[in-house]
Amino acid sequence: MEKSSGCIVCGKELTYLEIPKRAKCVYCSDVQDTSTLCVNGHFVCDRCHRLPAEDVIEKYCTTTTILDPIAIAQTLMKNPTVNMHGPEHHFLVPAALIAAYYNVKGNLDTKVQKIGQARQRAEMIKGGFCGFLGDCGAAVGTGIFLSLITGATPLSREEWKLSNLITAKSLEKIAMHGGPRCCKRNSFLAIRSAADFTRENLGIVMPITTPITCQFSALNKECLTKDCPFYLD
Repeated sequence: MEKSSGCIVCGKELTYLEIPKRAKCVYCSDVQDTSTLCVNGHFVCDRCHRLPAEDVIEKYCTTTTILDPIAIAQTLMKNPTVNMHGPEHHFLVPAALIAAYYNVKGNLDTKVQKIGQARQRAEMIKGGFCGFLGDCGAAVGTGIFLSLITGATPLSREEWKLSNLITAKSLEKIAMHGGPRCCKRNSFLAIRSAADFTRENLGIVMPITTPITCQFSALNKECLTKDCPFYLD
């Protein structure tokens, strides 16, 4: 969410402390002395303030302990480096899912490795895939997620099947809500579909307890408004 001032996590007013205090960065979890906090207590270190979108996504997803992939995605979407639309969502989707998946399982070393691999794979998905190739990058991101957690390759059997099927399920959900493209709507739909698929086929529950209410419609001139399931009037 674009903000000219205020907290880059929630947009609220910043407060400046006379005496510095220890605070943990929302994105990298580094604990530092700071004289600047938002009224909700959020702190973002100078290093994370300067990172490009893909670095912010990777840093946050490797350090967060949140189990809800929608909550992870929403925090990242509010960062001003993440545009309203853009190919960074092709990485955001699998990164949020991988983070939540391994947070549920408790395998944090594997999480870091898989998120790095997801970033490399997501870089192959160019902007405009949804319109020019008929395959939204958010849906492809769910296939990246499933292929990485199952170890799928082009020669796999069941893993190959599941990786293609999760992409198909996510893409159908996205397609049935119609165009034009909205990277926020499509990412929410893909993540929710992937969480359902993972529960049904792998027995791993990534609990989605965060209400999906879009805070970005004012930034999207093609917003479907009331035709979008996440539109907040």
